[in-house]
Amino acid sequence: MTSAYNKFFIGGEWVAPSSSQSLDVINPATEEVFATISLGADADVDAAVKAATEAFPAWSNSSIEQRQQVLGNIINGLKARSEELATAISNEMGAPLSFAKAAQVGAGMAHFITASKILANYSFEEVRGTSKIVKEPAGVCGFITPWNWPLNQVACKVAPAIAAGCTIVLKPSELSPVSACILAEIIAESGLPAGVFNLVNGDGPTVGAAIARHPDIDLVSFTGSTRAGREVAKAAADSIKRVTQELGGKSANIILDDAPDFAKAVAGGITACFANSGQSCNAPTRMLIPKERMAEAIEVVKAAGAKAIVGDPMDESTRLGPVVSETQFDKIQDLINAGIAEGAELIIGGAGRPEGIGKGYFVKPTVFANVTNDMTIAREEIFGPVLCIIGYDDDADAVRLANETEYGLSGYVSGEPAHAQQIARQLRTGMVHINGAGPDFAAPFGGYKQSGNGREWGIEGFEEFLEVKSMLGAA
Repeated sequence: MTSAYNKFFIGGEWVAPSSSQSLDVINPATEEVFATISLGADADVDAAVKAATEAFPAWSNSSIEQRQQVLGNIINGLKARSEELATAISNEMGAPLSFAKAAQVGAGMAHFITASKILANYSFEEVRGTSKIVKEPAGVCGFITPWNWPLNQVACKVAPAIAAGCTIVLKPSELSPVSACILAEIIAESGLPAGVFNLVNGDGPTVGAAIARHPDIDLVSFTGSTRAGREVAKAAADSIKRVTQELGGKSANIILDDAPDFAKAVAGGITACFANSGQSCNAPTRMLIPKERMAEAIEVVKAAGAKAIVGDPMDESTRLGPVVSETQFDKIQDLINAGIAEGAELIIGGAGRPEGIGKGYFVKPTVFANVTNDMTIAREEIFGPVLCIIGYDDDADAVRLANETEYGLSGYVSGEPAHAQQIARQLRTGMVHINGAGPDFAAPFGGYKQSGNGREWGIEGFEEFLEVKSMLGAA
């Protein structure tokens, strides 16, 4: 049965779109349509921005208690509909249902919980000398979000923006819009005043571009590819609006010779790279190994790769589902073939679908060894379950190789704790996971270089939605 999401949430109501254009939402495991959405146009964005602009004066002056109440209601709504959300995420972008429940929905809920905690303890005013420094809501915010972590990437923007007193126009990815529509239904029942949150479905060149260039939007937050991020920044430049971006990555995972358990570190790196079918911007896709231990690492890869079960996302035993679309599948196949052509040593996987699977955008979990940093697979963000293992000579060489990329989103280091931290400080990345540390929703998320600017998550992510006003002589 196909579900239809043919209205937009604007001004507190579900309203008909300005045009009759629609889009099929494809289940990547079956290649079949499971939902349809309407596609918005400039007029729909204008209506949403107008609603957000009209709602801003009251919401920006709302009490902390009112915002807390709304956040709490949204959290309860997410809990009540968590199974439905997990199923929607699995259907729209292919995450195994178990992963969608634990990680995808869990992360989305965590951002609302974190925003509520920050709001409860945050000081919006301070006295400095004879001045009062006041932090105020940034204004009307336009959000353009990706398909790979659909609820998480929406929640990490929407939750702190609501808490900060901003109003919102959201365009979720047209590839994975259903979970965002369910969130909009939850928000509609949360007590949030009309116009504070608005949702317009559509594609990037139309709705995304309209949001980026709209003169009445004060801040744009974009998550997606570096290529698309450049276009958003250019479109936003004419109105000098604030732009925050979380873009691509090619994160290095340095396994030091003194890692407490070398084999465990290698196996953990494979698991982390393959999580979400490799469709995470911060995935550790370049594993850096001491050259003299390359053969040892390869043996671990062969054993660990056998546990990477690919199959039906609804099967609890599945660890890797499909990638999101045919376009993405084809891109990954091209890059795997480039790795083979350029002389990388194929350890597991390779081109084509896994054995026994004839339908769906399933990619073989693939590991290349003896990769060099000048190879295409070491430079380009593959966004699939493909790992490159690169040998290094010493610590300085490992750091050089890790930093030798246009990206700087995340990094990973395994080793004796003090040694690992010393290496971590040398990485030109916004984040470093030390000895297998997982995500921390209180810590800022974002990158250096072409991985973006600004931060999400934690207090830093909350403060992205505040402006600073100096009231001189007010103290």
